[in-house]
Amino acid sequence: MESGTLGDDGVLDPDGAMDQMRAWKGRIEKLATDTKVMSDRLQDLRVTATDDNGLAEVTVDSTGALLDLRLGRQIQRVSPEVVAQAVMNAIRRAKEQLAERSQQILAETVGTESAAARAIAERVDRQLRPDPETGWGEPGSYDGHGWRG
Repeated sequence: MESGTLGDDGVLDPDGAMDQMRAWKGRIEKLATDTKVMSDRLQDLRVTATDDNGLAEVTVDSTGALLDLRLGRQIQRVSPEVVAQAVMNAIRRAKEQLAERSQQILAETVGTESAAARAIAERVDRQLRPDPETGWGEPGSYDGHGWRG
């Protein structure tokens, strides 16, 4: 038992126990409210990003799923492989920004102190930040005439 729930004579203090229960209930209600706010904000999150050369612009949702793709006019002057790489680079950039924004939302709503918050943050990071071994690699650059690796 908490020390505040026992009186000076070692007998249970009902008023102290009730105060502690009210405080505990308040913390639980705040956590539930903060968690709902976090969930809603993450659910509504959308990020738009472009590749370095402006060939492709993508919008992803909170899970990293592609919602929109817009290609610039200059794609007509480059090979399909270059366009594909531009799209992939834009998606990678969008997911990185999404991961960063998600971490900010977590910190602003539920904080970073609890084990649950850290677990959520790790899961978001794993889902949105690709493993460097998966072939994303460093993006090359487009000089207006061709792709340079």
